[in-house]
Amino acid sequence: MQTSYSVELGANDPALEMPWRAADDSCRYLNLKQSPDLVLGIAEAVRYPALSEFLTRINAVGFPLETAKCDAWHSRELFPEEEIFGAECKFVSYIDLLFAGESQQVSFDQHEMLAKDLCRLLERAPEMAAAVEFVVRHCHFHIDGKSDDSTTGFCITAYVTGYGDSQEEALIRWTIALKLLQHALVQIATAIQ
Repeated sequence: MQTSYSVELGANDPALEMPWRAADDSCRYLNLKQSPDLVLGIAEAVRYPALSEFLTRINAVGFPLETAKCDAWHSRELFPEEEIFGAECKFVSYIDLLFAGESQQVSFDQHEMLAKDLCRLLERAPEMAAAVEFVVRHCHFHIDGKSDDSTTGFCITAYVTGYGDSQEEALIRWTIALKLLQHALVQIATAIQ
């Protein structure tokens, strides 16, 4: 499995807004740590049980991380750097990860260390046609949901991709990669707390 991390903190780079809401109100932030049953309101989690399991575990009470946003999809669009997997298609997801503790939410060093530690741990996984990429980004934590009153901190967007010659094969590899990420986060969590 291929792993990497990067930092995107430029003025024009994407940043997460917390809490967030789609412009058309079709979806919004759901606090799964506070209300775990809200996972049933996330269409992708309902469609893909592995994602539901991941979200439920990471948002467990007492766990030092939580999730903010996610998506999952099939694609036949492969970039030149993905040709090494020799696949016809891929299944991709992203999950925005946040520290649950406010002091950690504003620590760049904590986010970078987590991304590096996850890469080191996941590099030990067996070779397979899958990739996990971590991107450290800005996150604007709005106090009481007001956009004019916020604290700028950080989040990590985790991209998990499984490759295959069929959608089913890509989905299976994605499921394995997501499960490996979940186990790595649980393993590292003991050091975070």
